[in-house]
Amino acid sequence: MNWIELSVATDAEGAEAAAALLNEFVSGGAVIEQTITPEPGETLNPARAYTVRAFFSSHAAEALEHAQNGLWHLAQLRAMGEPQVRELAEEDWAEAWKKHYTILRVGHHIVIKPSWLEYTAQAGDMVVELDPGMAFGTGLHPTTRMCLIALEEQVTQDQGVLDVGTGSGILSIAAAKLGAREILALDLDPVAVETTAKNVAINHAENIVAVKRGSLDVTGEGNLFDLICINILAEVISDLAPALAAVLRPGGIVIASGILDYKAGDVIEALRAAGIEVVERRQEEDWVALVAKKEER
Repeated sequence: MNWIELSVATDAEGAEAAAALLNEFVSGGAVIEQTITPEPGETLNPARAYTVRAFFSSHAAEALEHAQNGLWHLAQLRAMGEPQVRELAEEDWAEAWKKHYTILRVGHHIVIKPSWLEYTAQAGDMVVELDPGMAFGTGLHPTTRMCLIALEEQVTQDQGVLDVGTGSGILSIAAAKLGAREILALDLDPVAVETTAKNVAINHAENIVAVKRGSLDVTGEGNLFDLICINILAEVISDLAPALAAVLRPGGIVIASGILDYKAGDVIEALRAAGIEVVERRQEEDWVALVAKKEER
């Protein structure tokens, strides 16, 4: 079976919108990649600073057509390049996404190492080995980087951590290596759940990280967490704010990201209404990450 890659270059806001649209048509989710360096002879265009990719099976012609139509309508409202379509053989598809990833250092000690690359750890390195597959979460995106930096500062030993929308499991694995006692990684997408379980095993963290399909409804009755990490869309974070507060210990921390800067105010208000006060705001380009603390009672 062959695969069809659909990609579009756009800015940060367009990337969020395009990924949300494509996620309706593909299993495993769309991947947002940041253009770190331009092609030789080109300058980096902020309006094309991100590329969103999604992969369709050759049997999903109708879904591909709907996705292309959706991108056309989206381009009437956002700055977007012309969508690109290319066909990949099964073996080419399996390797296609790998060329976009490299070894990445984040924060003071975290090193993200794709599983197919060699790396000799330096003194003080905390290496997270990752095979992201088609699940979102590689460390390349600003939202993921900001979450990792916040985790490095906030995770302490013996914490119970909840990772909502785990994607590739990158944040859960980092939290485990930073000393968290136990972690529950959740995602609605079965591909993400499978990918996270695989990455947890690669990093020998099975005794610390439990992976489940679902959202906050599967955390277990009465379970409270010391820290929650949620790196998804701003609107979803706002909607889930009361449920986040319900499973967060008094004095517990929420790290929330995936938020475009102009939507940050709405998320801050939703968290505050749920009794979770933002204590720190980080921003990289158009993306915002929030560190918030639940009231102690």
